[in-house]
Amino acid sequence: MKIDDLSALEISFNQLIETLLLKKTVTEQFTVKLSSERSQFTRFNHAKVRQTGCVADGWVELTLMEDRRSSFRLFPFTGNWDLDWQEAYKALQQLRDELTLLPVDPYLVLPSETNTSREIHFGKLLAAEAVVSTVLELVAEFDFTGLYAGGVVIKAYGDSNGQKHWFATDSFTLDYSLFTNSGQAVKGTFAGSDWEEHAYVAKINAAKKQLELLSNSTKELPRGHYRTYFAPAAVADLLMMLSWGAVSEADIQQGNSALACLARQEKQLSSIFSLKENFKRGLVPRFNELGEMAALELPVIEQGILINTLVNSRTAKEYQKIANGANSSESLRAPEVSPGNLVSEQILTKLDTGLYVSNLHYLNWSDRPNGRITGMTRYACFWVENGEIIAPIENLRFDESLYRFWGENLVALTNFQEFIPEVGTYEGRQLGGSLVPGMLVNDFTYTL
Repeated sequence: MKIDDLSALEISFNQLIETLLLKKTVTEQFTVKLSSERSQFTRFNHAKVRQTGCVADGWVELTLMEDRRSSFRLFPFTGNWDLDWQEAYKALQQLRDELTLLPVDPYLVLPSETNTSREIHFGKLLAAEAVVSTVLELVAEFDFTGLYAGGVVIKAYGDSNGQKHWFATDSFTLDYSLFTNSGQAVKGTFAGSDWEEHAYVAKINAAKKQLELLSNSTKELPRGHYRTYFAPAAVADLLMMLSWGAVSEADIQQGNSALACLARQEKQLSSIFSLKENFKRGLVPRFNELGEMAALELPVIEQGILINTLVNSRTAKEYQKIANGANSSESLRAPEVSPGNLVSEQILTKLDTGLYVSNLHYLNWSDRPNGRITGMTRYACFWVENGEIIAPIENLRFDESLYRFWGENLVALTNFQEFIPEVGTYEGRQLGGSLVPGMLVNDFTYTL
């Protein structure tokens, strides 16, 4: 996206905030949230282009508050002032008519901060005309399937108290799989703000090596407990379960949290496990839906002990806590698990005999109060004997407690981390991801 076009969108957004400030009544307050993108999407199947195109999208969420009541409207944001203000004014009038019909919200949080921020991260993305040739050059002879999404994503915020935030970043994700003739697959992701050819070559070469291993006959394993190495992508899948009823202070207070035992200090995780929110990488905005700024770093779990939960202002008001800039769902936005000391070359040796798990899917809580997670292995998972990969495995279902695999059964974390990006595109491209190491676990429970 050209700098002039980006600047025009920012000017139009600022004008929208300023006009709403003039139009609001003395007793009204409002927040305005913008989500916009200019993205290229290219879908591949059998190493051929199946769908490609560029999307210019944007929407605004206007929330109006008065007399302890609130409601919101969504409308398109084009950057054309005449069109955008027409939609905004119509939404404002509708919200005014609606508010008097709504019940009082006892925990409504009004804009009160005076934060301002402006972050623009320019990258070096592939030119639109170079995406297909660059991506397919290394995989033309394979059954390659994937989705490339790249461009600029914009998040912005303004309110009646004078807060204003603007965040724009160039980024791309490539979510791909390489398939064997028998239907086995190696899955990978490649993401960033700068397309680095050598890094992409290394990713594809590693996938090709795993694809060769998948050509061996699969091994069916009985249910039981197996020593298991989880690659970073699998660790990221387990980690994101914490955003669904674990690290939220509201869930702690309401008795819904998988970390309740940790919060009550009835249980403890391994001393080598530490988790924090780390916004220093600049991949996601630090401001939340009320314009509040999270700290650059927030320790969540340190050496196995719960230090902080994620607390938004609504939860803080309801339960008399101190807010720390969490989003409305009190979920992880920039999680990082600290590395350990297991080097890459020693992974199979340290594993000795057991499972090498590259990816997981279908994760869910099976017993949330006790932190039990169920799911399945998927894509390039192998049986290892005496430090050597023997055969790919048939998919296994697991059911295991985080108090075991991040607790007494956690053997080691790798000394390297990988960034596992968010690749969702529902209602817009998602930003960020997880920075995680791989992990070696004893006696992981496989049930089917």
